[in-house]
Amino acid sequence: MSRLWTVLAAAAALQAGGAFAQDAAQDAALEAAVKADYDANLAALFDDFHQHPELSGLEVRTSGVVADQLEALGYQVTRGVGGHGVVAVMRNGQGPTILVRADMDGLPIEEASGVANPSRARQVDSDGVEKPVMHACGHDVHVTALIGTARQLAARRDRWSGTLVLVGQPAEERIFGARAMMQDGLYERFPKPDYAVAFHVSSGLESGKVVVPLGAAYSSSDSVDIRVHGVGAHGASPHKGIDPVLIASQIVVSLQSVVSRTVDPLQGAVITVGSIHGGIKHNIIPETVDLQLTVRSDDPEVRTQLLDGVDRVARGTALALGVPEDKLPTVTRSTVETTPPTVNDAASAQRVRDALIAGLGADRVVDKPREGMGAEDFSYFITPETGVKGVYFAVGGTPAGQVDTAPSHHSPLFRIEPEPAVRSGVEATVTAVEALAPRV
Repeated sequence: MSRLWTVLAAAAALQAGGAFAQDAAQDAALEAAVKADYDANLAALFDDFHQHPELSGLEVRTSGVVADQLEALGYQVTRGVGGHGVVAVMRNGQGPTILVRADMDGLPIEEASGVANPSRARQVDSDGVEKPVMHACGHDVHVTALIGTARQLAARRDRWSGTLVLVGQPAEERIFGARAMMQDGLYERFPKPDYAVAFHVSSGLESGKVVVPLGAAYSSSDSVDIRVHGVGAHGASPHKGIDPVLIASQIVVSLQSVVSRTVDPLQGAVITVGSIHGGIKHNIIPETVDLQLTVRSDDPEVRTQLLDGVDRVARGTALALGVPEDKLPTVTRSTVETTPPTVNDAASAQRVRDALIAGLGADRVVDKPREGMGAEDFSYFITPETGVKGVYFAVGGTPAGQVDTAPSHHSPLFRIEPEPAVRSGVEATVTAVEALAPRV
């Protein structure tokens, strides 16, 4: 029996070795194919996207380029989904449906990054004001990699089986584009995915490296406006009015007690007052003061706790300072700039992570803790009620040795090393899709 076991084990090892060698050759072929595509197509495409960014909800040119590119690759393309969203479908036999998403919009920032191909674009925003526009968060990398991914998966249909749904998503920066696409029937008009995959390029991660979280990848985000009402008076006679500046100031301070004294300290929670405006003159007590807040969490229950806490503190502070019932603060939760947390399906994320280690190399797949509570509306594609399993990962975009001093996202100095970022994004996404939808 022991000799038979030895023979069988040796045969299995030989077969496994042959399969490993074949996979390694195919992975090397993927790397070479992506490199060739970058040189022939993707480098110029990235430059084009970088120099022609468009603001959230106004991605007319960008979505047109994306749609044209995907149509040329043989995908069945639908334009204008949820605004300027693009959906491209390719069927390849039996198997799961995989959604691959890339966001397309830029930011109202004037570029000062020093790159050779800077954006000089300007665009009239939805508020009617003309603004400079810049890809200051790497969406030019994402959408370029989507085209590269589409080309590789179309050419490698012998490596996967199922249905691809590629999504060019508008308005991620204002976190309403994914929701708009869902409301426009993304999961009813097109094949509903079993898995949804996306990545974000990171200036805080070395080029070529990939991070795959097994849990929360991004936090929830809610924009909240508070209008504090008062009674105007002369600054020299504050007793004759109700000072909304004082009330607003107390609200700002008291809001931090919601985080520090009502939320489990082991839970992530942030309430930031990013804007406070009120008054026009040194000696005039104004009628109103306006506060703008962002509220972040990783847990739906904590999210509700924070938002309810904002309501309670605003009302309670005003009452404590003598504001009558008919002048209590008005608290408005945005119905547009709001998104739940992005939480990866642990088993699917582990499956992708293992495939990336095997395909890209263990040295390129790293663990890196989150450094903030950024938000991402990809979450709408993978909320628990959808039943869709999500895998969201990060791809590095800064040369080794420069990570610690790299400008942050949303900075006019933001810059990404395009070739390794785009190529890694394509390689990782193709590998993820093939891991989740293997050939049957």
